[in-house]
Amino acid sequence: MTNPDPATPDFLMLGTCDYPEHVPSDRWAPYARQQAELGLRFVRVAEFAWSRLEPRPGEFDWAWLDDAIAAYAAEGLRVVMCTPTPTPPAWLIRAHPEILAFDDQGRVREFGSRRHYDFASPVFREHSRRITRAVAERYGAHPAVVGWQTDNEFGCHGTSRSYGGASEAAFPGWLQARYGTLEALNEAWGNVFWSMEYTDWAQVKSPALTVTEPNPSHVLDYHRFASDLIASFQAEQVELLRELSPGRFVTHNFMIFESGFDHYDVARGLDFATWDNYPTGMLEFFAPPGVGEDLKTHYARTGHPDLVAFNHDVYRSLMLGKDGLGRDGAGTPNGFWVMEQQCGQVNWAPYNPLPAGGAVALWTAQAWAHGADVVSYFRWRAATMAQEVMHSGLLRHDETPDRGFAEVAGLDLTQFPVGPVPARVALLHDYESLWIFDQQRHAAGLSYWAQTVTYYMALRSLGVDVQITHPDVDLSGYAAVVAPAITLVPADRAARWEAAARGGVPFVFGPRTAFRTPGGAMWPDGQFGPLSGLTGARLLQYDSLRPGMTQGVTGAFGNVDASLWAESYRVTGAQTLATYAGGPLDGQSAVIRHGHATVIGAHSLDLIRGVLREVLGGAGVPLLDLPEGVRVSRRADRTLVQNWHPHAVTWGGLELGPVSSVVLGGDWTPTEGKGVQGEGVDGE
Repeated sequence: MTNPDPATPDFLMLGTCDYPEHVPSDRWAPYARQQAELGLRFVRVAEFAWSRLEPRPGEFDWAWLDDAIAAYAAEGLRVVMCTPTPTPPAWLIRAHPEILAFDDQGRVREFGSRRHYDFASPVFREHSRRITRAVAERYGAHPAVVGWQTDNEFGCHGTSRSYGGASEAAFPGWLQARYGTLEALNEAWGNVFWSMEYTDWAQVKSPALTVTEPNPSHVLDYHRFASDLIASFQAEQVELLRELSPGRFVTHNFMIFESGFDHYDVARGLDFATWDNYPTGMLEFFAPPGVGEDLKTHYARTGHPDLVAFNHDVYRSLMLGKDGLGRDGAGTPNGFWVMEQQCGQVNWAPYNPLPAGGAVALWTAQAWAHGADVVSYFRWRAATMAQEVMHSGLLRHDETPDRGFAEVAGLDLTQFPVGPVPARVALLHDYESLWIFDQQRHAAGLSYWAQTVTYYMALRSLGVDVQITHPDVDLSGYAAVVAPAITLVPADRAARWEAAARGGVPFVFGPRTAFRTPGGAMWPDGQFGPLSGLTGARLLQYDSLRPGMTQGVTGAFGNVDASLWAESYRVTGAQTLATYAGGPLDGQSAVIRHGHATVIGAHSLDLIRGVLREVLGGAGVPLLDLPEGVRVSRRADRTLVQNWHPHAVTWGGLELGPVSSVVLGGDWTPTEGKGVQGEGVDGE
């Protein structure tokens, strides 16, 4: 295996997540030697080790971790140290049960797994700072420690919000700081509806266990409040790590499609983002409506390429537009990391198939192509105890190399140079829109993620590299902007978009764009509120379609059937490009355009793809017609062509083996007249 010099990260680098506390101490040195021989350069440790680091209050045991780090250092491995706060030990919880969080059914979430704390708990905040300081004082200047991971997977297992205890007690104060007066709060939430008006701040509780649906504005603000708690919790740790471990990077490992907090806010102050990539489990939980059971079965051993790619692009783009970012960690890569990369079967999905041969290598190559500078495999050796015994590692339980180990050993990293991803198309993503969209979906099968990912899948099927970014960043430099589900559009955001459109940037909007005010209500003059001038239209009707119902659409993009959602418009200056055919919306506008703004009212992958093809082609964005399961990504003047099918494919003049990829020059284009050949989706 070819490896770059670790001091000059010109190519993709690899790592692993290791748990020396899980194995006898005589395994540490042999493991470190084997990791270095495999070509790994980073080892993440100690995120769940609080009970071993501090077995009793104030009594620290550093010797075991000192020795483990020494073993890694002896082999030239660089250590990513963690703050161990995701697993407060039993002695702390039993002494202070008020640390525990409440679920949305009013039940205490007990000790016995992980992430058992309330971000608002002042007692836990104190102990978080104390253990962070202790670990940072011990290892902050250690020559083998090159960076830090804060905590672990914020929000995992539905832990981003507590609906009682310390969080519920702190919520009224947060509201008072935001609104100033109860009159302003009642007005913003529309509390006159159903006689929900408050006359004292102490009357406000969490939006849980209401008789029927809670006020969506109440829910939206509780989500904002909980997100702010996570951001401030992390900021406390980051401040200590900057003080006590200068010159080291600080990151956090975010999660697959995590919705519980605003990642842009929580990422502020980090050097870069990392995330945990488990493609097969992701497919089971997050496939959008268009990916039915047949496609889930087809991709069961690889995951769906666009779901994985979407998360890569989210976390690559997470730092855009943020102020005050540092960049510590000399000799370490600048791009995002995959901190935990699946390298075998997982244990937490409804079904957990063994990945296909070639999947680990394909996932690694795809991560690089979307901007990852480091891929770190979870985990080194499969756990022999507790909740994760069914989860794989690079080594099996008996320490023999597993299938993923062989694929990592076969990688030639010199074909993966670091460098920019040449994305010219922005896809806008906003957590506040996510929260209010999903609180009142109105169509059970259509979520914010489902709608957003459908647009992303259409872009990827056209061979387009995508920059996923916050809707308030500068958009003037993009060839086109796609906003699939930004339902919450304040007036200042609308003004920025209008300015970019006047500058010639084309926008494509999806259903429910600008449906909500910042407080979560409907605009008094209806959708599109402050975007009405840009879109040249008003909402006319919306129709939630149950499974089996469709709504025809006809016009400039052919004849298609929409499912799940259809909304029509009363044009006030816009041009109608497609209309509904049949049903209660018959003849009404389905796709409209006004200047540089195009709005798609119907949920249909074929319609979305047709509109994007026309808009992007007009903007000069090079397009490809990619078949299902074949994807193209570009980075650092290289092109990665991927085949996610379990069978060989011929496309664009290339012979692609099952579950494989090939790296080509950045100027590569598919051979004219060469379409896809091979078995269909159901072929094995």
